[in-house]
Amino acid sequence: MPNTIRARPAEAGSMTRKVVAASFIGTTVEWYDFFLYGTASALVFNKLFFPQFSALAGTIAAFGAFAAGFIARPLGGVLFGHFGDRVGRKSMLIYSLVGMGASTIAIGLLPTYAQIGVLAPILLVLCRVVQGFAVGGEWGGAVLMSVEHSPEHKRGLAGSWTQAGSPAGLILATVAFGGFSMLPDEAFMSWGWRVPFLLSAALVVVGTFIRLNVVESPEFQDVKEAGSRSELPILDAVKNHPLNIVLAIGSCLAPFVNFYLFATFVLTYGTSSLGLERSAVLIIVAIAAGLEVLTIPLAAALSDRIGRRKVFLTGAVLFAAFAYPFFAINESATSTWVLGVTSVIGLSLIHPLMYGPMATLFAEMFSPEVRYSAASLGYQIGAIFGGGFAPLILTALLATGIGAAAALPPYLIAVSVLTFISVFFATQPGRRYSTEPERTTKGTLE
Repeated sequence: MPNTIRARPAEAGSMTRKVVAASFIGTTVEWYDFFLYGTASALVFNKLFFPQFSALAGTIAAFGAFAAGFIARPLGGVLFGHFGDRVGRKSMLIYSLVGMGASTIAIGLLPTYAQIGVLAPILLVLCRVVQGFAVGGEWGGAVLMSVEHSPEHKRGLAGSWTQAGSPAGLILATVAFGGFSMLPDEAFMSWGWRVPFLLSAALVVVGTFIRLNVVESPEFQDVKEAGSRSELPILDAVKNHPLNIVLAIGSCLAPFVNFYLFATFVLTYGTSSLGLERSAVLIIVAIAAGLEVLTIPLAAALSDRIGRRKVFLTGAVLFAAFAYPFFAINESATSTWVLGVTSVIGLSLIHPLMYGPMATLFAEMFSPEVRYSAASLGYQIGAIFGGGFAPLILTALLATGIGAAAALPPYLIAVSVLTFISVFFATQPGRRYSTEPERTTKGTLE
């Protein structure tokens, strides 16, 4: 049967491009705020907020606080998802952006352990929880605004720009932090690390202005006009799509572990285990993330042509295959160039194959009435297990003393296998929800 795409005024006009741009820019701002914390956890917070521990134990404690933000993400996803499915996608994006900005600025103003004692790490964790709550509501709304404004044959590419906001935010965070880290240590540790957090205020103003100038999702408008909005979207999502939510959680594991291995943990690994300069490792992360801003849309566009399944599963297999070589190569030929090349392979080439198609895959798994709630719940719970604990687990494995090349790859391979299984079943014919009744269930997922 021929594929039929229901025409929408926004698809052919400038609004679709404006919505995609707003999702990309707003998500970049949110992830800038979120990743600043990860970078600071690896380089600063262990000394300023957990000084009573040894260097390694302090890093583990800082990454534990980093994980607290991930634990809050499903709560944000549920609350924002509820109102996103009831009130609309657009307004939730404004609230999440402002909440993220406020908590990030607060971190930049926090007194340290030396100034107020144990209250300092407590306040740090509270700010991180607010960050997690805000970003938990951000992702679903940004993805759905992009995907639901776009024609089906371009939805992979449209949704990927929200995903590309993640490495774009990482670039900004890494460059900002890296720039101020070149200050003398005393200046950087006393006030320099605070400035990137305070700069969030300007970015939030820009992001909010852009998001105020887009229109609501057309698919949500259809649901609203039809009077079919769910009274309790999260409950209906769990009731009607339980297996798809579980499969979405499993699908997140390898992409998140992959990302935080090369975006956050590599800072600890490169400086502590390989003995490289902090500024050099930050530059590596920034370059790899910069390339990924381009490769994520390319991978997603490929998934529009050959299917989400083939692209996503290829990424999972390559991540597992790269686990041993990455550490073995870096430990046998330690240099900034070697770490740079291997990090680019992992973050810029392998990760996009999974992360690029993910947003649209999740949107396609759930009906519009509960899509915000269901997709957010699966993604954010997956983020806890795949991303929130990844730096903590990787650092703890490194602390065993048996060597990174022996201790870490089994963990990476295990999450790759779980993701492969989840994506394989998530992309089976019949699991795709389509607003186009004449379109077959095969199509983009396979």
